[in-house]
Amino acid sequence: MTYEEAVQYIEQASSFGIQLGLSRITALLDILGNPQRQYQTIHVTGTNGKGSVTAMVTAALEAAGYRVGRYTSPHLETYRERIYVHGQLISAPDFAEAIATVQEGVNQLTASGQEAPTTFEMLTAAAFWYFAEKKVDYAVIEVGLGGLLDSTNVITPVVSIITNVDFDHMKYCGHTIGEIATQKAGIIKAGVPVVTTATGEALQVIAKRAYAKQSRLYALHHGFDVMPLPPGEDKTTQAIRVTTTAGKTIDVTLPLLGQHQQQNGAAAVMALLELARTRKALTRTAICQGLAHVRWPGRFQVLTVQGKQVVIDGAHNPAGITSFCQTYEQVFARRPRIFVFSVLADKDYTHMIQELFRSDDEVYVAPVPNPRTADPKVLCPQLPCHATPCQSLEEAVDRAFTHATAEDVICLVGSLYMQGVVRAYLREHYQASL
Repeated sequence: MTYEEAVQYIEQASSFGIQLGLSRITALLDILGNPQRQYQTIHVTGTNGKGSVTAMVTAALEAAGYRVGRYTSPHLETYRERIYVHGQLISAPDFAEAIATVQEGVNQLTASGQEAPTTFEMLTAAAFWYFAEKKVDYAVIEVGLGGLLDSTNVITPVVSIITNVDFDHMKYCGHTIGEIATQKAGIIKAGVPVVTTATGEALQVIAKRAYAKQSRLYALHHGFDVMPLPPGEDKTTQAIRVTTTAGKTIDVTLPLLGQHQQQNGAAAVMALLELARTRKALTRTAICQGLAHVRWPGRFQVLTVQGKQVVIDGAHNPAGITSFCQTYEQVFARRPRIFVFSVLADKDYTHMIQELFRSDDEVYVAPVPNPRTADPKVLCPQLPCHATPCQSLEEAVDRAFTHATAEDVICLVGSLYMQGVVRAYLREHYQASL
């Protein structure tokens, strides 16, 4: 099986759509020998920030000398991004081998009359198998959707992390904060400590679940706190101080910007400090070094492309839009903005566009390369500023660069599904270094 054949194989399963539940993944992993039990895991969920936290924890464990696997979703440009070990994305041949192994398991499953797994379940099984093959010490696992019924929720981690809880994926997670928090809190396992930045009703739900599971809970403003430190000359980083109720203080520098990343960084630090209680290699120095060098593209990523300032951000739900707006003001103040914007039709984009756009913005609206895309011609009249529908993301990017002056900031914002096209186009046609 080649890489291209592997991608074709897993994508044919996407016709089944999103089907939450653990029966298919459990049966598949049984056939594969339950590889997820051969290493220790950290489990991360939340509405926003779970990918950033996953990357931070991975970087710190690597700095401590551990061999670490990382599983995230979705990818920006290639499926290989989802599976990572020891500083490297899975190679194309290794990806093909992992999917071929999973295919054998799927064939056994369906031959016995059981239901075929979904695309995400196959990828999850492939990642778990690959981590075992590579003999990782730890695997940091990001939930795909929700938590309770997500296919990653077959692991028993050494620590669980829940970032913020807000409205997203309501069709699957529920229509109230309480219902969504119940899904997120589903990753809490008996006796496993949990770290969260959730607040209000969501925190109450998480605390109730942690108490029922006899799991130690570290909550922002209760078990730990974070404060920003004075900014230095480097505008591409920010420094924070994390303090715990146990009296520990640690200052770290993050190359990820925004107040939301301060909270994400604090959650990662708190989880790492919990692990460090029994792991001598995970020193304060390792934590600081790891977080200082973390890379997580597409999350308020600031670039200079052909002399123009560009921001790429995957804000695709109300909480993400709020974070983008706050971070933009923090970094660029009132500099004028030119947007390339795409969104899926099933998102709460009415609320998003009301918060995102100012009356003086210029916006080029393009379709997401996904069947669920919102129609640019339908979106444009709803924007509170001048907006132009485009037939493609490439056209929108070209028009934004043509229109932009040296003072403007070009903001490529919206669905994560737009990033693959945008990033490849910037690299190939604008010689951008991403």
